[in-house]
Amino acid sequence: MKRFKTLRVRFALWTASLMLTVLVLFGTFVYISLWQGLANSIDDSIKLSTSQAIAAVNIENGRINFSDSLPESSAAELRDRGLTIRILSLDGTVLQSVGPYQNLSVDNKSIQNANARISSFSTISLNDSDPIRVYTAPIVENQNIIGIIQVMQSLGTLHETLDRLLLALLISIPVLLIVSALSGYFLAARALSPIDQITQTAQRISTEDLSARLNLQGNDDEIGRLATTFDNMLSRLEEGFNREHQFTSDASHELRTPLAAMQAILNVTRERKRPPEEYETAMDDLSEETDRLRALTEDLLYIARGDARPATPYEEVNLSNLLIDVSESLRPLAESKGLIVKSDIQSDLFIMGDSDALIRAFVNLLDNAIKYTDKGEISVTARRSNRQDIDILISDTGRGIDQKHLPHIFERFYRVDESRTTQGFGLGLAIVHEIVRTHQGTIEASSQIGSGTTFWLHFTGVDKVI
Repeated sequence: MKRFKTLRVRFALWTASLMLTVLVLFGTFVYISLWQGLANSIDDSIKLSTSQAIAAVNIENGRINFSDSLPESSAAELRDRGLTIRILSLDGTVLQSVGPYQNLSVDNKSIQNANARISSFSTISLNDSDPIRVYTAPIVENQNIIGIIQVMQSLGTLHETLDRLLLALLISIPVLLIVSALSGYFLAARALSPIDQITQTAQRISTEDLSARLNLQGNDDEIGRLATTFDNMLSRLEEGFNREHQFTSDASHELRTPLAAMQAILNVTRERKRPPEEYETAMDDLSEETDRLRALTEDLLYIARGDARPATPYEEVNLSNLLIDVSESLRPLAESKGLIVKSDIQSDLFIMGDSDALIRAFVNLLDNAIKYTDKGEISVTARRSNRQDIDILISDTGRGIDQKHLPHIFERFYRVDESRTTQGFGLGLAIVHEIVRTHQGTIEASSQIGSGTTFWLHFTGVDKVI
C-alpha cells in the first residue's frame, strides 16, 4: 500500500484519470458528431432521391404511374442503394412500390402531414433487421395534392459505421490509458529524482555533520531552485551551529576563569588561620571576581535573549538627548584619566527604537574608547545627513586596532588583546552590533595603530520637526 502513496504512482494515476476523462469526452464527441453527420447525409440523400422520383412520376388523367415509367436501370440503381419508393393515395393506400421494403406498414401521422402539405421524416424499427428511415412528401399537380410518395432507406450502413467506431474507441482508450500512465510514471520519476537526492542528503545530515550539499548544476527549474534553497539553508544551519558551538566553547572558557580564581582564593584562604587583614583582602578579591562573573553572565544572558527575543514594537526615541545623557554620564570617568570629551550633537534627532538597548550600545562604545585611550580626547558627533538618515561618529585618540583585527571585532568573544591581559570578555562590541542590527542600522569601524579608532553608525530617523 505504501507504494501507491508515492508521488510517482499518484502522478501516474492523475495522468491516467485525466487522459480517461479527455478520451471519453473526445470519443463521445466524435461518436455523436459522426452519427449526426451520417444521419444528415442519409436524410439529404433521401430528399434528393425523392425529388428525382417525383420528376419520374407520369401523371395521366389524374392517375399516377411510377413503376411503369421508371427505366430498368434506375430501378436497379434503387435496389443497389437499398432504397424503396412507394406511391400512396391520399388515404395511405399503397398504389405502387419499387424496392425491398414494399410491405412496411404506413405511418398515419406521416400521411396526415403529407395531406397538410408537410414533408416529414420518421424511423421504423424492425425486430429482425436494421431500422428504416422513411421520408414522406406530397405529390402536387396544379396546386393540388394528387398523391403521396415515400422514400425509404435502411440505416444499416450508419449503424455498422458507428459500431466500428465504438469498437475502435473501446480498444484504443485502454491502450492509451496504459501508455499515459506509464509515461506519467517515468516522467514523474525523472522529474522527482532530485527530490530523492534531497531526501537522501537530509537523512545523512546530523548536528555533528552539516557539510552535505546537493550541488545540482544546470537546473533552473522549480526543483533546481528548491535544491539551491536547500543548500543555502544547510549553509546557514552549519554556520549557525558552528557559531553556537564556538559561543558555547568560549562562554565555558570565560566562565571557568573567574570560577577558578574564586576557587583558588578560597583554597588558599582555608589552608591556615590568617590575620583579619588577609581575610579582608581575600573577600575583596572574591567580590571582584564575583562582579566579573556577574558582568559576564549579564552579557551572556543579553546575547541569548537577543537570539530568541521576539520582535517588539519600538517607541520614538530622542536620540539627541540620549547621546547627550550618555556622554555626560561617562564624562567623569574620562576626566579621571585626563581625557577630554567633545560633543557635537544636532538637536531633534529621532528614531524608532528601544531606548534601554541604545543606551547600552553607546555606553559600551564610549566605555571602550575611554578604556583604550591613554591621552587625548573622545568625540561624539551626531548629524542628519539628509531628511531621514542619521550618522553618528564616536572617535578617540587611543591605541588603535590593527587592520587584521577590524573584520572580526564584532564577533562574539573576539578580543584584540590576544594575551587577554586587559579586562573584558569580547562581548561588548558584539552586543553593540546586535543592537544596531535590530534597529535596522549599520555600524563600521576604522582605525590606525597609535592614532585612534572611529566607529560610524547609521540609522534611519523619523522625519519630525519640533
